[in-house]
Amino acid sequence: MKLHYEVPGDDFSLAGKASTEVKKALGRLGIDPGIIKRAAVAMYEAEINMVIHAGGGVADVEILPDSILVKLEDQGPGIPDLEMAMQEGYSTAPEQARELGFGAGMGLPNIKRNSDDLHIESAVGSGTKVSITIKLQQGATDQA
Repeated sequence: MKLHYEVPGDDFSLAGKASTEVKKALGRLGIDPGIIKRAAVAMYEAEINMVIHAGGGVADVEILPDSILVKLEDQGPGIPDLEMAMQEGYSTAPEQARELGFGAGMGLPNIKRNSDDLHIESAVGSGTKVSITIKLQQGATDQA
């Protein structure tokens, strides 16, 4: 099953809509609730990052017999220091996002924690591509 979503930018009222739809689709397929939670959290965090930092983007999800593949891409400013951005508590979120309760610096660490495989490509001025893999086996463990 393949799903595609346009993630609008700078509209916090729509932030999380794609990850909610994926969560519902996985539930209809009878996927283990723990795996659904991991997929929803990882995708939500990536989706929110696109809204806060990149003016939106696209999310493509492929549900395979053994895994969930989530690919998100934006044309935002890129991540200048990916190593720093992966640190818990590090945030470049603007004040507007922080006032709404976002931008605590847990987005990328939460994506990593809830993924079995995470790959991020980012270039300043060219945007960011995030690929998340979550295995569909029972007892899949969080990666820290």
